[in-house]
Amino acid sequence: MSAKDGAKDYLASHPRMIGALFTVLLLLSQAGSVVAGTNSQVGP
Repeated sequence: MSAKDGAKDYLASHPRMIGALFTVLLLLSQAGSVVAGTNSQVGP
């Protein structure tokens, strides 16, 4: 049994976690965009 199969079985047993994981990944991607935008500097 691989980790992928374990995750698939867990999510099949807990369908609400699919939405929670999606929300967390969405927030992390937005936070990454904000951090990248605020730390950009042009020139020396």
